[in-house]
Amino acid sequence: MQDAGVTARDLEAENESLRASMAYMMEQAERNHDIMCRHQAFDLEIVGSDSFPSLVSTIFRSLPVISDLDIVTLSLVDEGEDIRTVMNKLGVDFADFPHLVFVDAVQALGFVPSRNDLTGPPRPLLGPYIPATHQPMFPQPPAGLQSIALVPLLRNKRLIGSLNLGSLDPNRFTPAMATDFVEHMASIISICLENVISNEMLKYIGLTDSLTGVYNRRYIDRRLLEEISRARRQQYRISVMYIDIDHFKLVNDSVGHPGGDEVLREVAGRIKDELRLSDTMGRFGGEEFVALLINAELDAAALVAERIRASVAGTPVELQGGAALPVSVSIGVAVLNDFEREHAIEHVAQELLAQADNALYKAKQSGRNRVIAYEAPPA
Repeated sequence: MQDAGVTARDLEAENESLRASMAYMMEQAERNHDIMCRHQAFDLEIVGSDSFPSLVSTIFRSLPVISDLDIVTLSLVDEGEDIRTVMNKLGVDFADFPHLVFVDAVQALGFVPSRNDLTGPPRPLLGPYIPATHQPMFPQPPAGLQSIALVPLLRNKRLIGSLNLGSLDPNRFTPAMATDFVEHMASIISICLENVISNEMLKYIGLTDSLTGVYNRRYIDRRLLEEISRARRQQYRISVMYIDIDHFKLVNDSVGHPGGDEVLREVAGRIKDELRLSDTMGRFGGEEFVALLINAELDAAALVAERIRASVAGTPVELQGGAALPVSVSIGVAVLNDFEREHAIEHVAQELLAQADNALYKAKQSGRNRVIAYEAPPA
């Protein structure tokens, strides 16, 4: 009986230990799930950033909170000060970002190649904070900073900067710690940084329309040549939409040029909302827009055009003065059919735009506020 009693007590203790282990595992699972959800929300937030200031502000504001950090800084490689020059031209005030650091060369970041492959990408550096070594990456460190992680920002194996994380906890970052999670986070930040910097560069070199914020004709002309060349190689269709705001002169006459500018901006936004990320659009001047739909047959492009027409006509444009102005658009659609390699791409691009323009003319002649797809004349 005594042996049985001992066994029962042993089983009870074992069960108690198992319950405690299970409770701990559940607590850890819930904690990890919460962390994962917060980081997924952070990923979505930075992916949605449409400008350099917006992205950097989001990183500095949100990352310390969701990761329980005491400081986060960014170091960006800016050889020749190209990034700083462009951002200054676009009105970015770097005084608003004291935790943003620029270095003139990758060597200033202090990374070394992977231990396993001397030619491989650098790995994160984790360990104690050493002011003499790390202070350049943390220009305004919090008092009592103890441990840091310098995480390389890589794009196509090219080092573009580092994400610098700091904590007052001396055990937060140690050389033995796994780095998969922070490397994944850094990869997403790298992509977002490269995208917004590229977009800001485009603004600077004049490929966007200053009024509507969409691309200008110069960019669309260049992009069309690139897409035709790619479509020929990969054998897919490109469709072009030529979009014209109906009776725009009457708009300017009734609400003035400032009101006309508001209409242009609103129509551009509604067009863009109906396009995919792979598509692109630009203002061709005046009240005309052109959209390129990649890998889209004529019927599919006509459906998108009809959505755009309905979106513009369905809701009046609300002007700053309080007026609500009904607006409509006419749209001509054409598709790339010329895949002959001996035909010059420039000629093919001009012909494709001319076909869409021809269809637009028919839409306007047919009463406006409608979509017409180009039909080749009978042979």
